[in-house]
Amino acid sequence: MDVKGVQGNINFDGEWITITKKQVGQQAREFKIRAADVTGTRIKPGTRLFHGYVQFVLPGSAPADESKSLLTGGRPPQSDPHSLSIPRSANDAAEKLIAAVEQARPTP
Repeated sequence: MDVKGVQGNINFDGEWITITKKQVGQQAREFKIRAADVTGTRIKPGTRLFHGYVQFVLPGSAPADESKSLLTGGRPPQSDPHSLSIPRSANDAAEKLIAAVEQARPTP
């Protein structure tokens, strides 16, 4: 399951979430998260004017704050390894990916 984001993508194979980010002029960076380690998920759908985001919350870490800048439109910073900005066209795929991750998480 893949979600094409803004300057990166998210892949989920049923157990591992892989977030790949590519900043302009830099090598792509890859972050791996086990779905079983995720304690929460956040999604903000993209709109016609602003990109949204997908974010995964891990134990012992608080979710990254949304930027208040007009250009970033209320998204976590690009440096946050547990989130990815998504365009409006990726909203459906992102919701399906979040649902699959939630399904894969252990129940308390």
